[in-house]
Amino acid sequence: MRIGIDKMAFATTNDYLDLVELAKERGVDPNKFTIGIGQDLQAVVPPTQDIVTLGATAAKKLLTSELEKNISTVIVATESGIDNSKASAIYIKHLLGLSDFTRTVEMKEACYSATAAIQFAKGVVALNPQETVLVIAADIARYGLNTPGEVTQGAGAVAMLISRNPHILTLEDTTVAYSKDIMDFWRPLYATEALVDGKYSTNVYIEFFLQTFTRYQQLTGRELADFAALTFHMPFTKMGKKGLEGLLKDRNDEVAQRLRTQLTASQLFSRQIGNLYTGSLYLSLMSLLQNSDLRAGSRIGLFSYGSGAEGEFYTGILEDGYEHYMNNIQEELKHRHQVSVAEYEKLFSSQLGMNDQDIEFDVANDPLPFVLKGQKDHQRIYEAK
Repeated sequence: MRIGIDKMAFATTNDYLDLVELAKERGVDPNKFTIGIGQDLQAVVPPTQDIVTLGATAAKKLLTSELEKNISTVIVATESGIDNSKASAIYIKHLLGLSDFTRTVEMKEACYSATAAIQFAKGVVALNPQETVLVIAADIARYGLNTPGEVTQGAGAVAMLISRNPHILTLEDTTVAYSKDIMDFWRPLYATEALVDGKYSTNVYIEFFLQTFTRYQQLTGRELADFAALTFHMPFTKMGKKGLEGLLKDRNDEVAQRLRTQLTASQLFSRQIGNLYTGSLYLSLMSLLQNSDLRAGSRIGLFSYGSGAEGEFYTGILEDGYEHYMNNIQEELKHRHQVSVAEYEKLFSSQLGMNDQDIEFDVANDPLPFVLKGQKDHQRIYEAK
């Protein structure tokens, strides 16, 4: 039985910041952001959006009344949780109007957990082939204003349906997971912004990729030539390049050049949106599929990484007509609204975060179908427009 990703959809906020403008405001050479980090634009989050609204918006793009009937489980992967007890999946299930006979859970392991969610979803479908699992990777990456990590912020959600006979990517059985107790990135319960040792985290990322890919080769006997493309978790696009070059080293043959070309295709959307944490790898996959001409039957390698740290390398085979089962991201990005640095700073400081006070937001100007109206009696209030 073939099991894999049947449909994919992406959602982000309506506002974005030009990182050249941010660089000028911060007194930094713009090339440090656009070339050194590899980012051009960054999604900006208004107070009316959070992981629940973004996740629901992405999922809404996937669903039809017929597909909804088969969804048995909703898994939200995030490191931007809104409650220490209640799963964001419950809110999203409610906003989408899914059946109450639905399993709803939230998963956490930094940027890695969406991959675990997909693997667990595969197990659900293997046991119950008639069922479909909705996996949502939703996050808001925050490091603080005028901090070294500010350029690698971002926000968005990728929603995926995992089922038998998938239309996009059939998952192969061999997968390699690798974990170590490492403090390269973390966010204590009392903090709204993450703490990170950037250089150390980059080195660990490369190490985990090489460890998992080498182990995968040992288990399967496959070589680089067996892959049409490799996709990477990309908190910033230069990270994926560092991972690939750590493997290729000085190779300049046809295979190496092909993988570099496909890597560029996988970076295009991330350059315009920023860091998605759990959704980063899967936005990279969508970018690859929508900006290249890969053929059905091609093998794609996926490297997932989450600080702390966990890595996994696995593969999938592209299905015929895969391009028809995703939303058109580039077209949607054309309609976003650019904000100034001053507007960005105001919006950044207006997010609900750890605020425990009653508050009501003006949702009139937010065009997304789901919004956060505010908070009352310590409960977030959502609305489907």
